[in-house]
Amino acid sequence: MTFASHQRSARKGTGRLAAFLSQRVDPSHLAKPTTPSAVRLGLFGIGLEAYWEQFAGLKSRLEGYLAQTAEHLGRTNVEVVNLGLIDTPQLAQQAGHDFRRADVDLIFLHVTTYALSSTVLPVVRRAKTPVIVLNLSPQEAIDYKQFNRLPNRTAMTGEWLAHCTACPVPEIANVFRRAGIAFHQVTGVLGERDCCEEIDEWVDAARVAYAMEHNRFGLMGHYYGGMLDIYSDLTAQCAAFGGHIEMIEVDELANLRNAVDEGDIEKRVAEFHEIFDVQSDVTKSELVRAARTSLAMDELVAQHELGSLAYYYQGTGNAANEDAISSIILANSLLTARGVPVAGEMEIQNAQAMKILDLFGIGGSFTEYYAMDYRDDVVLMGHDGPGHIAIAEGRTKVRPLVVYHGKVGRGLSVEMSVKHGPVTLLSVVPMPSGQLMLLVAHGESVPGPILEIGNTNSRYRFPIGARSFVENWNRHGPAHHCAVGVGHIAGKIDKVGRLLGMEVVQVC
Repeated sequence: MTFASHQRSARKGTGRLAAFLSQRVDPSHLAKPTTPSAVRLGLFGIGLEAYWEQFAGLKSRLEGYLAQTAEHLGRTNVEVVNLGLIDTPQLAQQAGHDFRRADVDLIFLHVTTYALSSTVLPVVRRAKTPVIVLNLSPQEAIDYKQFNRLPNRTAMTGEWLAHCTACPVPEIANVFRRAGIAFHQVTGVLGERDCCEEIDEWVDAARVAYAMEHNRFGLMGHYYGGMLDIYSDLTAQCAAFGGHIEMIEVDELANLRNAVDEGDIEKRVAEFHEIFDVQSDVTKSELVRAARTSLAMDELVAQHELGSLAYYYQGTGNAANEDAISSIILANSLLTARGVPVAGEMEIQNAQAMKILDLFGIGGSFTEYYAMDYRDDVVLMGHDGPGHIAIAEGRTKVRPLVVYHGKVGRGLSVEMSVKHGPVTLLSVVPMPSGQLMLLVAHGESVPGPILEIGNTNSRYRFPIGARSFVENWNRHGPAHHCAVGVGHIAGKIDKVGRLLGMEVVQVC
């Protein structure tokens, strides 16, 4: 089940949950970013100008193929810049300038027939953007009997040229390789389901890469001391994903808490009761404290136009700051479910992974190993702090904790399991070279007993078994945290990695 379909099922249970989670954080009272809101896809087909006079109707047929691809690419928040058939080096030069002026994020090259590589290279070289080569035949096979009954060999050649999409691909690939241009391929039949799904994955990957490039990432507080694995090179994060990193003081959150309206606090407490399964031992005073922080966090995110956040703070010796941080879990669980993933312990790498999964529409909850269950061949995983309540199995419980283990303070926490069914795990891994890698695994969230300790907690089964998964995952040196979302999307993550020039490793 996808995040979107899970939200649809949630609407059947509680209208308040669905309505609240549909309120993506939108700082409408502030100036909007100047960046375009939609990813731009470049599209062009290729041909040889000399063919048009020789073979009547060929050009219009090829333009029809291209129109079919353009129609398929069109969707919400996607702008298609279609330059039509490029059939001369002069047009190729112009097309390169046109794509560059249009600031396209990804180019689809529909190979409609044979064309000279000199009509391809100038387009892509000038545009300087990733390119997907669509080697799509108009039919599964040529009708040989009908073909050979055509009136003359000129007509036969024209018909063949309408089907010879595979012919120039080696030439194009050779030139791209020699020019140092990375390219990717989709090979099959125009309109075929598998090809359409692969194209869709490339579009989704382009949208995610675009969103990451324009994401405003907030950092609040400092690292959890001693967790050497999570210390991040912020420049490397910006170089790999793009975006902007905003440094935020915890004092700002504490100050915003003082300005929260008392009436709004009562409304947020009511929302807590409708959205969460608030346990009987939760006190009203703790709900009020959490509601005040939740409203302040909403305002903080709005003021800084944040799309994700990593945080950690102790606040020892500063009562206002400690009060804010120790009452933040419900606030950040709501934000995570509303499109602003929040990672505790200043886990920057994992906040990036959570954002990627959330942008793909499958959630993205903070997790780590809890224990191994060798009898049932599952890995218990979860984490303290916020969880992605929109992908929970049932309603998320709110429990009071008299101590946050390993952290300062006490307060309310969330307990949930990830929706039972297929899941994807993702980790952003810094390599010794300084480059980042994406580590991914497919598994399944399965029912069974969990540790009822007021934290997120799930049981995961993997196709290679618990032992092999743990050993193979650890072998690549990820941090001890990772992100988990509902559904299997390793193919999409691989495409994001290729667009960003990052290595992607799938362990299962």
